[in-house]
Amino acid sequence: MSNLDRQATLSVCGGRGFVVAEPVRELLSPRTVKLGESTEVRRLLPNLGRRMVGAWAFVDHYGPDDIADEPGMQVPPHPHMGLQTVSWLHEGEVLHRDSLGSLQTVRPRELGLMTSGRAISHSEESPRPHARLLHGAQLWVALPDAHRHTEPHFQHHADLPTVTAPGLKATVILGELDGAASPGTIYTPLVGADLTLTAGADLALPLDPDFEYAVLSMSGEAHVDGVPVLPGSMLYLGCGRTELPLRAASDASLMLLGGEPFEEEIVMWWNFIGRSQEDIAQARADWMEGARFGEVKGYDGERLSAPALPSVPLKPRGRVR
Repeated sequence: MSNLDRQATLSVCGGRGFVVAEPVRELLSPRTVKLGESTEVRRLLPNLGRRMVGAWAFVDHYGPDDIADEPGMQVPPHPHMGLQTVSWLHEGEVLHRDSLGSLQTVRPRELGLMTSGRAISHSEESPRPHARLLHGAQLWVALPDAHRHTEPHFQHHADLPTVTAPGLKATVILGELDGAASPGTIYTPLVGADLTLTAGADLALPLDPDFEYAVLSMSGEAHVDGVPVLPGSMLYLGCGRTELPLRAASDASLMLLGGEPFEEEIVMWWNFIGRSQEDIAQARADWMEGARFGEVKGYDGERLSAPALPSVPLKPRGRVR
């Protein structure tokens, strides 16, 4: 789960001063980015108008892609620090390897959760042979300062709790929703849930008013609080909501992302989250020259080299609204 952008920019994210403290409806348009040789993703976070949703700091949506005659996802070994990666599939499979020795195939609606902590490296690839279609989302969760140097670890959970209602099946990926709690480890109050709606569903999902929320459309035709959200787009909802009206014109799938606003300001660059430009520069140097991030064994290919750091100092972030 990587940011392969060779023109990666330093950006400041987080801080409660940038949170919308009331219910809103901000439709976020994606930016298209290449992920490996044959996979193209739609990047929703960080976005020009919105950097984070709770501790969720990075969201890519990809597919559904026909990869029958393609290599599919091929992301060479690369580093991470200061974050958790969440692999979430609707179709296809992804083989995860990391510098801890983990080797795990992640399948649809199974949770692959990697906590980088102080440092880890990993690769992701479509197995050989692989399924015809590939469709999913890849997400990062920023770790708070108290836990950003924790020991790295990887979790795989094939059996996740669900919440049901007429026309709805919600799989709880992380955190808690309507009393159902995911077994995945979290470090800040947040929620991630996969919502499957049947055609004609019309309901209200209970929410925590202290959380800020966003909804990513994976497939189908659904209205979120009256707003049509097309596949590959995301609606930011702000804070202060106790429920969320959902209506499906066809069978549809959504991802609900939310959490307490992230109090700390963070610095994001490439595949690192730190607290200063110096943090990022040291991590880049350690990846290029040192052993801090370990070695991914078994991947057939070279590891990624880091792009050049911007030559200009990091600029303070302006307010979103």
